[in-house]
Amino acid sequence: MTKQSVVVFGEVPAVAPGHEFENRLALWGAGVHRQTQAGISALRGVGAESIVLSGAYEDDEDYGNVIIYTGKGSRSQETGQQVAHQVLAGANLELARNQSTGLPVRVIRKVKEPGVTFYRYSGLYRVASFWQAIGKSGFEVWRFRLEALAPLLVAEESLESVLPLFDTAQEPAAPYASAVRRETKVLRIVRDTAVSRLVKQLHDYQCQVCDLRLEGPVGFYAEAAHIQPLGTPHHGPDILSNVLCLCPNHHVLFDLGSFTINDDLSLLGLTGQLRTLDDHGINSQFLRYHQAHLYHPAPSNLR
Repeated sequence: MTKQSVVVFGEVPAVAPGHEFENRLALWGAGVHRQTQAGISALRGVGAESIVLSGAYEDDEDYGNVIIYTGKGSRSQETGQQVAHQVLAGANLELARNQSTGLPVRVIRKVKEPGVTFYRYSGLYRVASFWQAIGKSGFEVWRFRLEALAPLLVAEESLESVLPLFDTAQEPAAPYASAVRRETKVLRIVRDTAVSRLVKQLHDYQCQVCDLRLEGPVGFYAEAAHIQPLGTPHHGPDILSNVLCLCPNHHVLFDLGSFTINDDLSLLGLTGQLRTLDDHGINSQFLRYHQAHLYHPAPSNLR
């Protein structure tokens, strides 16, 4: 298998944000972006791993930490304008899928300076939302809000960099001042998304507590919940025996400690039994940790 055929979601080894590339072929050779022409590089049925922000689409908006990215397709190669409606299919569908899977997207920007053009890797972004809108040329386009996972340091964002993210022409003026924006640093835990994807696939996206399976425009949706949480002070491992497949409601309740799971997999704080599979064993060590440190029964559960 060649380096270029390997699909990597997340950082590429030895390529840090700020790394510059002479051209698209160099991006391809480094494994940063697997497409030599297309702006979205994606794996069918999984999601998009990288995008190139080249200025080719008239509806793109780049605010640094926030990008409003235009989907692929129906653009004139001569004028750069949209000539037909875009559809939520192909690479557009895969980029939309990143919102529900949580997979990060590598962002590469095309940089034009006097006498030279090159590409700069800008780091990982998450797909926060996507929606359909009428573009500047009057055709429907798909738009994606990308947010930097390690935000660039800015002392203050201008109001103009925040308001245009959605069409506010029909909205009344807000009767209050804009919020004060201060420089912020964020430290995030990078989770093994392969574990999250596996537990969802094993359970066919059905909640292990209520059997609910949600379906959205990009497919089924469920969440991976760690029994012994990751990070300080819990330091739980990101392994299959420490992860549950839950619907959003039961994920929140479980993280809040509203219910827990006994060693025999009966629920405590809720009625019922955790649904299990032979291929997905739960380590009782993690259950006991959740029982001891995270379960906080409501008063109604104490009677």
